[in-house]
Amino acid sequence: MASVVVQTRLDIPMSDDQFKANTPSIPLRKPYGSMDLISTKTPPHHGRHSKDTKWWVVLNLAFQSIGIVYGDIGTSPLYVYSSTFSNGIKHKDDVLGVLSLVFYTLTLLPMIKYVFIVLRATDNGEGGTFALYSLICRYAKVSLIPNQQAEDRQVSNYTLELPSKRLKLASVLKSSLEKSKFAKLFLLLITMLGTSMVIGDSILTPSISDMIAGISIVILVFLFMIQRFGTSKVGYTFAPILSLWFILIGGIGFYNIIKHDTTVLKAINPIYIVEYFIRNKKDAWVSLGGVVLCTTGGEALFADVGHFSVRSIQVSMCSMVYPALILAYTGQSAYLRQHPDSASDAFFKSVPGPMYWPMFVVSILASVIASQAMISGTFSVVHQSLSLGCFPRVKVVHTSANHEGQVYIPEINYFLMLACVGVTSGFKTTVKIGNAYGIAVVFVMTLTSALLVLIMIMIWKTNIFLIILYVVTIGFVELMYLSSVLYKFTLGGYLPLAFSAFLMTVMYVWNNVYRRKYHYELDHMISPARLTEIFTNKNMSRIPGLAMFYSELVQGIPPIFEHYVSNVPALHSIIVFVSMKSLHVNKVPAEERYFFRRVEPRTLFAFQCAVRYGYNDVREVAFEETLITRLKEFIQEETWMQIQTLSIGGKMTESGRESDREIEHNEISKAKLAKEEKLREIMEQEIEQVEKAWEEVGIVYLIGQNEVIASKESNVMKRILVDYAYNLLRRNLRQSEAVFDIPHKRMLKVGMTYQL
Repeated sequence: MASVVVQTRLDIPMSDDQFKANTPSIPLRKPYGSMDLISTKTPPHHGRHSKDTKWWVVLNLAFQSIGIVYGDIGTSPLYVYSSTFSNGIKHKDDVLGVLSLVFYTLTLLPMIKYVFIVLRATDNGEGGTFALYSLICRYAKVSLIPNQQAEDRQVSNYTLELPSKRLKLASVLKSSLEKSKFAKLFLLLITMLGTSMVIGDSILTPSISDMIAGISIVILVFLFMIQRFGTSKVGYTFAPILSLWFILIGGIGFYNIIKHDTTVLKAINPIYIVEYFIRNKKDAWVSLGGVVLCTTGGEALFADVGHFSVRSIQVSMCSMVYPALILAYTGQSAYLRQHPDSASDAFFKSVPGPMYWPMFVVSILASVIASQAMISGTFSVVHQSLSLGCFPRVKVVHTSANHEGQVYIPEINYFLMLACVGVTSGFKTTVKIGNAYGIAVVFVMTLTSALLVLIMIMIWKTNIFLIILYVVTIGFVELMYLSSVLYKFTLGGYLPLAFSAFLMTVMYVWNNVYRRKYHYELDHMISPARLTEIFTNKNMSRIPGLAMFYSELVQGIPPIFEHYVSNVPALHSIIVFVSMKSLHVNKVPAEERYFFRRVEPRTLFAFQCAVRYGYNDVREVAFEETLITRLKEFIQEETWMQIQTLSIGGKMTESGRESDREIEHNEISKAKLAKEEKLREIMEQEIEQVEKAWEEVGIVYLIGQNEVIASKESNVMKRILVDYAYNLLRRNLRQSEAVFDIPHKRMLKVGMTYQL
């Protein structure tokens, strides 16, 4: 930018370049927004889509994804036919009917729905139910997270790329959702349910191979122990085994087709499905609970996409996984056409003799590795829900410097390990495990479709006929499968629902009290007048140093601050109120993360800083150093904007005759120069104070340790929710200082009781 240029011989105010040249050498970016509300902005980017720019990166990620994503769906041939024909094969053509069901189910759900439709709904490369929820929240004001600000929408990757066309249905639906409190809560609850079901799925995955339960438990423990090494290393370790598995089942399937019955290929005709239902009626409908197991792990394609990329998932699914599965099921069907009495163990009995033991060994490894798909997916969805205030605090470890989505959560890892071992040793029949597994799988798929239809209507503005086509085909198929698996609720199907109910209760309790606490602080925040009184109190001393006061409140000063100064009548010379907040985006660029506001008047030397993270971001290692650097940039940018305001004001006063304008301008120039000098002097003093406090005295961390209790007029349910459920979780999980890695030697906890 150039300053106002006026022809005169005297006292020309400094240009922007001159001003910058005379200020401390801090990287300067062009600010935006109001004078007391400054952040920085970078050109829009497309998050993890940049992975797809080089083919060798795509192929590398596609290879890794085989070992992480497809273990679950890849091992489904082990148990689909035994679960479907639990009462034996009653008619020879029933095999063709079931094969036709398997073929069209695999094609419609994992392939068409997930690979080519759902993967389009990633949030800058991130998948899972919370990614879909975040997309909806960014388009419509349906979020129940209370700390959102209007300025958050200026983050470069917050804005969605919307089609230019208008759809009346989209506007009506958006308006209805925004006006309904019930709809907002319902959206959040089904998102929590979907997340809970994914976790439940990850618990049940290894249990499906109970024939090798003793070996599985040993390998399971080993599997969970190596999770801390990260998705990339685990993927490279497992990918060769799963690749060998897919080659073997595809090759054996092709061999069985040629050897036993090539006519089985006519099952591509869906008429065999109709005939299967006509012959078996209710039994055919009940058997759908076994057929749907061929899609187990389909949700992992979406939940795990953040560990890789959309293109790599599409490449691996289309080139290896889908063809191998179709050949495997077709080969088993060809064998069963000739040996209908072998349905209970169709997979191993269809393996040629010389290949039996090699396949047995590989199947042991593959069936246990199968749980890796849902373990990685669970880490992803828990990380997302944690960032959005829907899960208790746990430690998140990013295991890759190259791929941000690869995370490891120790507490969740050990919880899954104990649950998996318990289920594997506790369940004794494949049929019961299959019943439980089917409910978890279909519930997640159905919830994903429900959220996807909202996105199709409101965000993509898809043609209404295509939406109807999606609902009457894929939606109808999923509802049919859901009705079938629910029929088996008492035969093991209760287990995933019990897991989900427990996890959903934990998530709801935490989120509900989190929102109540935030609204309490919002209602009781310190007014500007009261804050000035506190700072200017004669009994209040200012001591050297910089204090960071951590709070969840981003719109004001929390009441716990007044509680602190009433007990400790001393304040550091520099106060920064720091709020960690999550946005409905997967990642916030580092340049846009720190959002400062000065607490007026300027003499207080106090600031508010909202540190904005996406739900897949991780806290920087050098967080304090970065914050101090951004604070100095803020002070410089604020002064720069004030200089610009002076220049604009000077230009607007020019009027009258030429001689009068010159005199007037000279007077304005002198006044402006004096003001600029004064502003620059204040800026240099403030930056010097910040540097001195940081380098010589250091930072003191003030942490609010809030105890929450239900108010006296609360009903019984609220008392149980707040006094017992929430406080039980809070006492047994990580505290703020552990999550933020705050050094204990420089930490001061401030306790206060909130009556909600």
